[in-house]
Amino acid sequence: MKYRIGIDVGGTFTDLVLAAGDRIRLAKHPTTPADQSDGVLGGLARLADAEGLSAETLLARTALIVHGTTTADNTMIEMSGATVGLVTSEGHRDEIEIRRGYKEDIWDPALPAPPPICPRRRRYGVPERLDFEGRVVVPLDEEAVRRALRRMKLQGVDSLAVVFLFSFVDAAHERRVREIAAEELPGVMVSLSHEVMPSAPEFERTSTTLVNAYVGPRIERYLGTLDRRLRAAGFAGELLVMQSNGGVMPGGYVAQKAVAVMGSGPAGGVNGAAAVADAAGIRDFISVDMGGTSYDVCLVRAGTPEVKAGWNWHHRYLIGLPMIDVQSVGAGGGSIARVVSGTLKVGPESAGAVPGPVCYGRGGVEPTVTDANLVLGYLSSERFSGGQMRLDVERAHAALHDRVAGALGISVLEAAEGIFRLVNANMANAVRKVSAGRGIDPRPLVLVAFGGNGPVHAGMQARELGIRRIFVPKLAPAFSALGLLLSDHVVDEMRSYVTPVGRVDLVRANALLAEMEAAARRALGRPARFERLAALCYPGQTFDMPVPLVARNGALTPRGLADTVARFHRMHEELHTYACRDEEPILRALRVKAVATDEKPALPRAERGPAAKARAGARKAFFGGRLVPTPVYDGTKLGPGATIDGPALVDEPFTTVVVYPGQQARVDRFGNYAISVGRA
Repeated sequence: MKYRIGIDVGGTFTDLVLAAGDRIRLAKHPTTPADQSDGVLGGLARLADAEGLSAETLLARTALIVHGTTTADNTMIEMSGATVGLVTSEGHRDEIEIRRGYKEDIWDPALPAPPPICPRRRRYGVPERLDFEGRVVVPLDEEAVRRALRRMKLQGVDSLAVVFLFSFVDAAHERRVREIAAEELPGVMVSLSHEVMPSAPEFERTSTTLVNAYVGPRIERYLGTLDRRLRAAGFAGELLVMQSNGGVMPGGYVAQKAVAVMGSGPAGGVNGAAAVADAAGIRDFISVDMGGTSYDVCLVRAGTPEVKAGWNWHHRYLIGLPMIDVQSVGAGGGSIARVVSGTLKVGPESAGAVPGPVCYGRGGVEPTVTDANLVLGYLSSERFSGGQMRLDVERAHAALHDRVAGALGISVLEAAEGIFRLVNANMANAVRKVSAGRGIDPRPLVLVAFGGNGPVHAGMQARELGIRRIFVPKLAPAFSALGLLLSDHVVDEMRSYVTPVGRVDLVRANALLAEMEAAARRALGRPARFERLAALCYPGQTFDMPVPLVARNGALTPRGLADTVARFHRMHEELHTYACRDEEPILRALRVKAVATDEKPALPRAERGPAAKARAGARKAFFGGRLVPTPVYDGTKLGPGATIDGPALVDEPFTTVVVYPGQQARVDRFGNYAISVGRA
């Protein structure tokens, strides 16, 4: 039997899902920030033990590993990337700081600039210039390039970004710089803007290319290390890596476009949510993933999450590539609770995997959300993380007393309740922000909650938001890892073409589409289906909108272009409540999304078992303002049709489903929990 394994590296835990026929097995291992591959190998060893195999035998029998990594995000968070140098068109070295005047918080005039990933002293403008049609206005001054690269060598630059004006029309100057860099800076990674983001505008392309150069060497090293360690341990299958656009590709492809894995961790969870929710007949929902470090929110309509191709901000830098629209806030089980100027604050700082929450007993001293949940009785101190960890209630109690309760003059139980309520409010606000930004009322939607902590808090969030239905997948604790195995191969190709739609040269447009499809086929190496899109906007607009092209027999025709424009007007009106049908839209780019589908694991069906036989005693938990004896159920023994009235606690191997008073949970045929929320 050949195994397939999904591995998602989170801020606190590394989650693993093994698919073998109609069986799915979960495992968790603490994330190892110093070298994430240690946690990956440790998790694989736990999977092997559960299968009764050695790690070598398990890997020898594994045909596919799909990996989601936080390495790029961690690099930006820690500001631990490469020493980057930039070569750009003369007079444009400060583009990354001008940022088109954009500031994340317009209400804070004192907000400092983001930490520079390429300081001005390592940015060099050189004489060269192309016009918008790619004609050479100023030839490339190769001697100026060499002088700049020699200075970079003295500055210790180990990653080079090259961004020239209109290089996406003709890339000859950028390619020549790469050739010169091979002579002057041998061994240095080179990121060319026309390869990273082959389209306008200039600031977006500069920012995206610099981030690629900053995180690229670390991504390349990590994926290389992981691949070597897996091969040495007996793995001979295919290693795929998750991208932020919701698709997977081989590690070698991703390493050349490292920025494509920025924010890719939550994308796997959204894919998993879409697949599992669809099997339950749920097409419109809000997915919420609460792990140990972050809380990720995504709005899904008609079973498909939105993929944004432009204005994506991550760690205060813009990424101009297609990304699943997931909004994240610093709210997880490891979020630290502090008293600041007499006020309780929770997050966004996290205890992470090291040292972790106080109750882990690994040296943590600051109380976290997990410590509060333990004191409130929602978590089992003995069965946490599948029984692999025993939580220390006394340490959590003492930390809450010393750091929060004492400072506020309240009881430990009140402090824990305050932390619980505050983190719920932070997460509910994140949901409101996502839904309000789309003009969507969240109340009719389903809240699909996963991640190790999602099922603990979902009931209270739904009540605060007015949502009446919650869906907790059976595999919620490692859902992002499952989503990796449910993802397709995806390649996004984009080409800039700026012109009013009335002046579109259809021959040129079809040639660009054919060029992108050919490039996607080469990258995928397998049959694929193609989605063609046009980036359109009204004159004067800063942002464009991706609109599916209406093609006739695979080609863009005058009638198809007119139908595409009509579709743009409709979509703009739906999203922004107005359309300017008397204005001629501007075409800014063409895009091709290629998708290749592989066999996916089947979702396992749950075995039948009444709720009464799953009863596993009781423990005191916080409901109605006090600790009360609360029924506890063993989630592994609950079968389809079982119903549980709140208040109740369902202990799954790697999470707890909290059913609050006035709520009822029903188990479906796959073992998922459908929870109805009453009016408490």
